[in-house]
Amino acid sequence: MPRVVDHDARRRDIAAALLAVAARDGHDGVSSRAVARELGVAVGSLWHYFDGFDDVIRAAAAEVTRRTEDRIRTATEGLRGLTRLEAIMREVLPVDATTRTEAHVVVGFWGRLASLTPTADASAPTIPLWRTETAEALEEAVADRELRRDAPLDDMLALLRAITYGQQIVEVAEPADPAAHLRVFAAILDPWRA
Repeated sequence: MPRVVDHDARRRDIAAALLAVAARDGHDGVSSRAVARELGVAVGSLWHYFDGFDDVIRAAAAEVTRRTEDRIRTATEGLRGLTRLEAIMREVLPVDATTRTEAHVVVGFWGRLASLTPTADASAPTIPLWRTETAEALEEAVADRELRRDAPLDDMLALLRAITYGQQIVEVAEPADPAAHLRVFAAILDPWRA
């Protein structure tokens, strides 16, 4: 009887192997051969689950997002307002070993992802939970009078998204103390605190 394989789980395993190679060896070390070696399988077995290496890259980017979303859900359970917002931002800003390594991996992928042929779902995994959770936390902060009622929430959300990407780039180009990344975050909130 043939072995039953969970196709989605195997795709996640392959994406996770690519991320492990990128984190350990840098993006120059990422190849289908290196990913297969990481998994202990033949290169050809990768193509049972992906149409090509570009699809593996996309899956790895989606895996980073999935991991981040899982951390956000865990970190924000039972929180609201600015406490919830800070917990969210600590899961995306490069402030600990996990998020610093992730910054190096994702920033390295951006150039490669930008050069890939767009697909209908290419942007789907990028940021929906982060956007929803962050917007809700900002609204709660206004409702709880932690932020002023006239706080420009849409603009603040856009700035928070920008610093999320920006501080990841800073971390890769000029590694900073975690407190420096958090000060940039605080600078967006401070003018609007109640």
